[in-house]
Amino acid sequence: MLDLLGLPPLDLARAIREVAPETWRAEQITRWLWEHRATSFAEMTDLPKAMREALAGRFAVGLPRIVAQSPAADGAEKFLLELRDGTRVEAVYLVDGKQRPAAEASENAPGTRITVCLSSQAGCAVDCAFCVTGRLGAGRNLTAGETVGQYLAIARAKGFGPREANVVFMGMGEPLLNVPNVTVALDLLAREVSPRRTTLSTSGVVPGIEALALRPLRPNLAVSLSAADDETRNRLMPINRTWPLAALFAALKKWPLERGRRITFEWVLIDGVNDDPVTARRLVALAKQLPSKVNLIPLNESEKWLPGPKRPPAARIDAFARVLAEAGVDVTVRWSKGLQADAACGQLKGREEPLRPRPVA
Repeated sequence: MLDLLGLPPLDLARAIREVAPETWRAEQITRWLWEHRATSFAEMTDLPKAMREALAGRFAVGLPRIVAQSPAADGAEKFLLELRDGTRVEAVYLVDGKQRPAAEASENAPGTRITVCLSSQAGCAVDCAFCVTGRLGAGRNLTAGETVGQYLAIARAKGFGPREANVVFMGMGEPLLNVPNVTVALDLLAREVSPRRTTLSTSGVVPGIEALALRPLRPNLAVSLSAADDETRNRLMPINRTWPLAALFAALKKWPLERGRRITFEWVLIDGVNDDPVTARRLVALAKQLPSKVNLIPLNESEKWLPGPKRPPAARIDAFARVLAEAGVDVTVRWSKGLQADAACGQLKGREEPLRPRPVA
């Protein structure tokens, strides 16, 4: 049974032609999927009943089933979502600023910024030393429909409408190892989330960066860096052995940046590994090669899944950030939301029984 949610408009129109021959029916159904966040054809009440029944017999809407929700005190909420084949992935709802009262759940209160963090794979083959998802090993690519379905399922559950949220591809998986599906998902999301409010994070998959650079409408690009030399990055991020820093930065320098847009470098700070002043100065030299900003992310510790590495003390985090700031690099220390719900950066698992953890090399 074909899921309609992940089909571009022309493909959706072709798919339903035998059941709904009028050309305007495709847009009608699309509005139900996106603007009304419909979970079934039965909800599409302005379609004839016979048409709804015929659609239900041949197609699926494609929204994942919410298995569990784990809210945190800071307003973040982790969603465990089950796809049609039983695969489970996690996505995160984040809110900054003033909390919305329950009575205003359908409206974005002034000062509130909503962000939805999406997964692009069920697991991850990249195996970064600071990421719990990497303990799972590789998982299958998610389809475009399974990716945007996370966004719509959370939008329905939390009551926000079109153009009210930002989207970040920072959940489970490496988006640029799933370029065909991720690019379709970006096109579909653009219906209600501007590319300027969409960010894709990569560990440095150079062919994927080059492919996305060719798009007329590009998301913001965030690059997980975490080391300023190949030896250290090889240990922390094995993908660096395939695309070392020189190759990565060669691709980044070709990334088209419109006025006012910059590349974000994400740097997970690990005690005694990449948090010293010498390393900070090396990071300055890299960051100043192109318009950029740096997000410093103190390690989200997990004794169970990431035994060994620790978060640096606050004084060392401040000292590292000060080196960057004094050198003219735009730097932010990002204290992750959702820690109480295991929803913070690098903590998504998606499976109830993950693989056994291994010590970090």
